[in-house]
Amino acid sequence: MQPRVLIAGGGIGGLCLALTLDQIGVDCLVLESVREPRPLGVGINLQPNAVRELADLGIDQAMMDTIGIPAKEWALVGLNGREIYSEPRGRLAGYHWDQYAVHRGRFHMLLHETAIDRLGADKVRLGQRVTGYRKEGDGSVTALCRLADGTEVEEHGTLLFGADGIHSSVRAQMHPDQAPIHWGGTVMWRGTTRAKAIRTGSSFVGLGTARHRVVIYPISQPDAEGLCDVNWIAEQTFDEDHDWQSLGWFRPVDVESFAHHFTDFVYDWIDLPALIAGADVAYENPMIDRDPIPTWVDGPVALMGDAAHPMYPTGSNGASQAIMDARRIGALFLEMGVGTEALAAFDARYCAPVGELALRNRGAGPFGLLGMVEERCGGIFEDIEDVIPKTEREEFMRAYQRAAGFAMQELNASPATIEPGARVEGAHKIEEKLP
Repeated sequence: MQPRVLIAGGGIGGLCLALTLDQIGVDCLVLESVREPRPLGVGINLQPNAVRELADLGIDQAMMDTIGIPAKEWALVGLNGREIYSEPRGRLAGYHWDQYAVHRGRFHMLLHETAIDRLGADKVRLGQRVTGYRKEGDGSVTALCRLADGTEVEEHGTLLFGADGIHSSVRAQMHPDQAPIHWGGTVMWRGTTRAKAIRTGSSFVGLGTARHRVVIYPISQPDAEGLCDVNWIAEQTFDEDHDWQSLGWFRPVDVESFAHHFTDFVYDWIDLPALIAGADVAYENPMIDRDPIPTWVDGPVALMGDAAHPMYPTGSNGASQAIMDARRIGALFLEMGVGTEALAAFDARYCAPVGELALRNRGAGPFGLLGMVEERCGGIFEDIEDVIPKTEREEFMRAYQRAAGFAMQELNASPATIEPGARVEGAHKIEEKLP
């Protein structure tokens, strides 16, 4: 009997897993609660390790250019407008692949349409939420589902992956005593504005302090007038008694409700209040994650993406980690077959280190440099060398890149996660010659 993999959730991670399984010849079924997918959200960054995997899935540069733009630079700037650190990104830095800044919703729709085209519409089931699972006596698993009209149905499979996000029902059953969602005090307001890009024309810039900052980067190619969609994320950290649970999740809000926190962010190279005021819509989000858990696996059931390791969006790394999960799972199926042995290996190899990465992001990730500057000089300086020497700044960034899996030399030298033409037949690996 051929294995059948169930995937709870048709987000970025779930769809990349479905595309990977299709690539290696494993039957799968995506179960997504949303009845009609829409291009929701604003900007995200995809690191070179994830862009490499997308290319190996046949999502090439031409496709990526329709939903985003290669990032040229990553920079941190202090509250006084002086540069703390900058470095080239992607191919300009020597990687073999670009880093992409994309519109999250358009990227999601690209994955959804590609999955429908390759797997067939019957393999991406909409309006069907996985509410839990039942492990069967023969080692297989049944996904317990609820349709949009409230009808309860079941789907049977060899394995089940919970790719259902930070509020995962699969995770909740696997870890019924898990700690509640963690909020560290930061609220984010996100939006896009049609404007001219700053610095290189494709720079990712973090400006301000660890508790009070804004992130700015373009997510589209410039038009004939030099205008593009500029993504911005304005962040303010509050005291712990702030009522964060009353906040929405991507709730549209008027810019007047938060713009007063950023009136002083005016420099000769950017006027942040004007940028925010020019947005068509802004969204409010508490910056939340969950404590790492000791295992992502319960027999034939495994977690991936935000269901496994939700993390603060401070390292431009959440979506990239979900993509890497999908590809690593595919590689393990090729190595060990489609079964619980591969799930156990996935858990053993990645649960602890990715959990540590999530905690690193909680500590501000690469934005931790802003906190170091604030601690050492109050955020105001004439020469950053007098505050944090260049060698220390560079090593701080290298350490994060190593932890996140996109250190340049290691990534460039590493073999493909999944070799072209590799396919799974039953529980055994076979190789097919490419035409």
